[in-house]
Amino acid sequence: MSPLDDTSSRNRRSGTIRLDLKLIADMVEPGSRVLDIGCGDGALLDFLVHEKGVDGRGIELSMDGVHTCVSHGLSVIQGDAETDLKDYPSGAFDYVILSQTLQAMRAPRTVLEELVRIGDRAIVSFPNFGYWRIRMALLWLGRMPVTERLGYEWYETPNIHFCTIKDFTSLCDRLDIKIDRSVILGRDNRPTRLASADRTANFFGEQGVFMLRRNGTHG
Repeated sequence: MSPLDDTSSRNRRSGTIRLDLKLIADMVEPGSRVLDIGCGDGALLDFLVHEKGVDGRGIELSMDGVHTCVSHGLSVIQGDAETDLKDYPSGAFDYVILSQTLQAMRAPRTVLEELVRIGDRAIVSFPNFGYWRIRMALLWLGRMPVTERLGYEWYETPNIHFCTIKDFTSLCDRLDIKIDRSVILGRDNRPTRLASADRTANFFGEQGVFMLRRNGTHG
């Protein structure tokens, strides 16, 4: 059993999950249809299926991740969100989830548009590059920061589109995407009382979790 297998099994047995993933799970209605894009080892999908009774599907680029998910009975296929989402019909899912992956997409704008097309709701989380610790690292050290959330050196990071909470909300406005709900997380994945529209959220938030829908659809 791999470490990923072991972690996912522990999650299923104990009903626990990483805090930021638990926040995403709390936004999903029980029994709904869910697509988890870039589901990794399936920890979130596993939790949603077994704890909330969702009809869950997953897409994962890594074959190791796919094998781990499938070995736990999860319905996950190997695929690339940037090329495959266009094949899904509109409104195919109640929720489409993209957790900690947007910044690694080659075309994040197109992916966002696809998320709110194929899902009645989209839930997106990402690290905030406007977080004050990242700003200070650049200002005082003059080097790209390596943190628990951003654990890669600049020469090996998969993150190619760095954005801040302010950048993200601005893009949603431009794409006519409505933000139904947001949770701004501070250090140690702890939720803050800040709303995404607060000026300080872009400074004190280490990551953001957003529930989105196409403007004009029913809330």
